Amino acid sequence: MRGKNKLVNGLLLAVLLFVVLCRSSFGQSVSQALPIDPKLKIGKLSNGLTYYIRKNVEPKNRAELYLVVKAGSNMEDNDQQGLAHFTEHMAFNGTKDFPKNELVDYLQKSGVRFGADLNAYTSFDETVYQLPLPTDDVELLGKGINILSNWAGHVSFDSDEIDKERGIIVEEDRVRGKDAGERMRKQIFPVIFYNSRYAERLPIGKIDIIKSFKYETIKRFYNDWYRPNLQAVIAVGDFDVDVVEGLIRKNFERLKNPRRKRKLETFNIPLNDKPLVKIVTDPEFSYNVSYIFFKKPQVILNTTEGLSRSAAIQMINKMFEARLQEIMERGNAPFVHASGYYGPYYGGLGNLSSLFITTVAKEPEALKASITGVMDEVVRVNKFGFTTTELARAKQNFWAEVQKQYNERNQNASSNLVNDYIAHFTKGQPIPGIDFIYKYYEKELDNISIETVNKLAKLITESDNCTAILESLEGNKSRLPNEETYLSWIKSAGKDVKPYADDVIDQPLLSTIPAGGKVVSEKQIESLGVTELKLSNGVTVVLKPTDFKTDEIVFTAWSPGGTSLSSEQEYLSASIAADVVSASGVGAYDKSQLNKLLSGKVVSVSPYIDQHFEGVFGSSTPKDITTAFQLIHLYFTQPRADSNAFKMIKENYKVNIAARPSFPGAIHQDTISAVMGGYHKRSTAPTIREVESLNLQTSYRFYKQRFADSHDITFFFVGNFSVGSLKPYIETYLGSLPVTGRSESYHDLNIQPVKGKLEKKVFKGLEDKASVSLFLHGDYVYSEENNMMLDILNAALKIKLIERLREKESGVYTPSVNVSYSNIPKTSYTFNISFSCATGNVEKLIKATIDEINQLKNFGVSEVDLLKYKAEEKRQTEIRFRENYFWLYYLSDVYARGEAIDRILRYYEKLSTIKPEQTKEAAEQFLNDTNFKRIVLLPEGAKVTQSVN
Repeated sequence: MRGKNKLVNGLLLAVLLFVVLCRSSFGQSVSQALPIDPKLKIGKLSNGLTYYIRKNVEPKNRAELYLVVKAGSNMEDNDQQGLAHFTEHMAFNGTKDFPKNELVDYLQKSGVRFGADLNAYTSFDETVYQLPLPTDDVELLGKGINILSNWAGHVSFDSDEIDKERGIIVEEDRVRGKDAGERMRKQIFPVIFYNSRYAERLPIGKIDIIKSFKYETIKRFYNDWYRPNLQAVIAVGDFDVDVVEGLIRKNFERLKNPRRKRKLETFNIPLNDKPLVKIVTDPEFSYNVSYIFFKKPQVILNTTEGLSRSAAIQMINKMFEARLQEIMERGNAPFVHASGYYGPYYGGLGNLSSLFITTVAKEPEALKASITGVMDEVVRVNKFGFTTTELARAKQNFWAEVQKQYNERNQNASSNLVNDYIAHFTKGQPIPGIDFIYKYYEKELDNISIETVNKLAKLITESDNCTAILESLEGNKSRLPNEETYLSWIKSAGKDVKPYADDVIDQPLLSTIPAGGKVVSEKQIESLGVTELKLSNGVTVVLKPTDFKTDEIVFTAWSPGGTSLSSEQEYLSASIAADVVSASGVGAYDKSQLNKLLSGKVVSVSPYIDQHFEGVFGSSTPKDITTAFQLIHLYFTQPRADSNAFKMIKENYKVNIAARPSFPGAIHQDTISAVMGGYHKRSTAPTIREVESLNLQTSYRFYKQRFADSHDITFFFVGNFSVGSLKPYIETYLGSLPVTGRSESYHDLNIQPVKGKLEKKVFKGLEDKASVSLFLHGDYVYSEENNMMLDILNAALKIKLIERLREKESGVYTPSVNVSYSNIPKTSYTFNISFSCATGNVEKLIKATIDEINQLKNFGVSEVDLLKYKAEEKRQTEIRFRENYFWLYYLSDVYARGEAIDRILRYYEKLSTIKPEQTKEAAEQFLNDTNFKRIVLLPEGAKVTQSVN
């Protein structure tokens, strides 16, 4: 149902523990086996099913339930290609205890969101089902474990449901593919997955099989591979461990393995003695991208030595990335973009690790310089290693992150823990827990020497087992190298490289502490635990102390104005002004020097200028809050305008603009932006000529104008602090911000959609793939009640279109429905409905969409759908109330829009009183087609049919 995404949020990222085996010393006398986190309970049932149970209280009254099946597309027979993924879909279409769509319906009524919460993915080697649930309802928790067991052994495979699902998976293939990316992957994967099973078992499978397989074929896959001895149940959350263990035993002990168990094979990707090279072009791909892999055997070290190697590899990756970033920030880099890291090969598939290098060149003629430029840095590391000062900074940053995770160990979200347990079950990844990790690195991190790191770096950067891919526009074929030349660039790089010179400034971030101002008034909003301060220079500061995260303070600020105050001639330069300053550094430090100075600090501050506001946003730990305030002060008083940073931003802008005409989706989006912006100049994409006219001094002057007066700015701080502890910083660094006494606000530029009905067809693309975007919009009375109705209609319409377009028509994968509304600069709302489909189904599906809209106007939201929305909002509100970022954005928003600050406290009470009959009146008002836009992307040469009125 969703794409493969196994990025772990905890410290033990899979990338850190898949390392090459070398015998350099990490300062340890004896390497010891890593323990299992004592907070985790692992058990095994008599039928072979493994379970992982961990009590974790964030979020409160919530649990993450997962079913992991150690089988994916690699286990498919030739006549089953795509049926591992199809099986995953069928698990939601009927089981023994939940026929047809009753499972999804039941969970939605319990506040579980389909797609966002209830989800699954199929990969080459595993299939994983995800079910987050409330735990304050004992019956619901029991049902949740029962649902996992139904997926594990009792999927129905109803014939009618199978036939309906065929079309949905065909549409999933269409929405995820039928583009340049898919066409190029088909050519690249045989090289990437050279001589391995992975090259011939992509999870989406073969569409001709999806359309025609016999019912028994998918049942055979399920019966062969969905068996207890290949399955694990993972339960992490705010519950009684013994109760959950009992529920797992009750629901899973009865499952049986087949009498004749098929052997579970392990599939690997071989090393290649000779380089593998592939140059691929496509008419719809405008970038010039090089991907280079240097493969190594993969070894998982479940020892303390493995932890040291993991730290060393992470630091090597960070140091190498810092060097590449520094080159780009100089403004004369041979590449538009470059990156490099060592980790699991291609997402952790097979048995390999690799050094993975990516470069993007401005044009084909720049490819040689781009590739040799980044390869020079690989060779520089191989020959000379890193410096002691680089390693010192890398250690500081690494340790700061370990400390942050340790300090927040009791507030870590349950979802952040699950992926480590999945990797333990499927890959054998160690799971010692953050307590052990912290204590280990506290003792051993300093023992990781520069000699050891450089010895490991040399091994990592050896250029053997090379796989090289080059992608470009088909029209560039004559300007591209052949495979032999491309490979020669990689091999010949770095002959004259010299050791890296570390440029560091040794002086304070802020040379003089400002005199500061004073708090002149203080107001308490006790119902929200909020304090509002007024400073002597006019600055307003809104504070909400919380205990949600021990090591987190988040902040933002806004002042009215933004790019709406720029002239049309200066607009483009004004629109990148904050980006230029952010990329230039601050005070005495350029960006690279600033990054070095901030080593070991968990702090981030960035200025921004949008259409109507300017300000800053960022985050910090409590111990680094001084640095955060100093950076805020400097972005107002000592911004920099670095010509190199400006050149980098301008070149990236030009490359992206030049690439847009080749991408069907970009042309479609540009058309949408123009129509929904009333064809205002600022709602249309700039030309290359206009980008060429960008001017550094114009950008810098506009930035300084916007940040010259702070009397009307409002700051918001949320997190682990007390009002008293923050007051001295507020008075010193915010109370001293400049004031000129000007009075201004943002301008209304009248950027709004074209009035009335409008239809646009965009013809771009080579494949049978249409993208439909429908808009209903208008003016209205901006109020809490009306906004609530807009949200209800949005949720109901989303439910109905999934039922109609996906489940009934089998015509789309997942329709998107979104509503936006605002009173800045004027009140307006917009519904956007979008989906991809076959070209021949466009009019039928638009007609079905309009029919569902009319049903809402005629009858309102049904009692059942309203119940689902209320349940979802209740559960989501409980979670949001424990998140710093929710409160930050909420407070900033209500202040900016002039709304009652405590309205959130009445929200659910008001929502619970809404009746279906009230939604009918709202639907008639907000879903009327007075302003209806349909903008459809069709492939070139598509037959134009009569539109639906």
